[in-house]
Amino acid sequence: MTFVRIGGAAHHVVADGSGPVCVLSAGLGLSWFDWDPVVPLLAPHRTVVRFDRPGHGLSAPATAPPTAAGEADRIAALLDALGLTGPATVVGHSIAGFHAEAFARLHPARTAGLVLVDPSVEERPRPSRTAALVHLLGPALAAAGLPAALGPAVRRAAVRHDRAPTALVRRVYRTSRVLRGTLLENARYGAVAAELLALRTTHPLPPGLPATVLAAPEGSARWERRQRALARRLGAHYEAAVPSGHLVMLDRPDAVARAVLRPGQEEA
Repeated sequence: MTFVRIGGAAHHVVADGSGPVCVLSAGLGLSWFDWDPVVPLLAPHRTVVRFDRPGHGLSAPATAPPTAAGEADRIAALLDALGLTGPATVVGHSIAGFHAEAFARLHPARTAGLVLVDPSVEERPRPSRTAALVHLLGPALAAAGLPAALGPAVRRAAVRHDRAPTALVRRVYRTSRVLRGTLLENARYGAVAAELLALRTTHPLPPGLPATVLAAPEGSARWERRQRALARRLGAHYEAAVPSGHLVMLDRPDAVARAVLRPGQEEA
């Protein structure tokens, strides 16, 4: 278990395997161990880096509200702290798809590939008006003892077929830090999405970048259309993980590993 300090906050990071680097970033409220089923499939071929964003997993609370550029720079700083300076395949699940795409646009020389796992899609994002409320709601819920009382149960209810060890779930989700981190990212969701749309007009993806949108439509024709449209917009390969729920790395780790290991997504 390793902690590196970025922007004044301790970040929990785990690295496995060897070879070209891939970075895995999970969705809202999730933790490093949600990638556990994928790691054995990637570690024989890649240096697999998993990390917890501020307020998630075992990382310290956020010192500032998240932004698309800030999350892209966080990934770059994390790789620097680990001494991994070569190009990396960045993998973002759900809301972290915003961050992975921003990294590819803002750090093109450091991007070997881009994999978006059932990513968030916002064609016309609107900034949230609840950011100020988060600063009041988080402490109030923590003072009422909600995280300790309900945190692990909410996690189990939200993650179907959850295979995470009970001890880890209790260690992470009984904390008010994770509640506050999740609320803060959720409150900034629209603003981050809008920032990414702006980056698409000013910072093109690297020419020829291997990119994949791995979607989990699970019977939703509308969601599949939106995911396909995102793939077209990015010039990415589209693949549907079927059957799978939103947490593709738990339901179909083989599909995630296959997307990461697609030809061309390796260190230059």
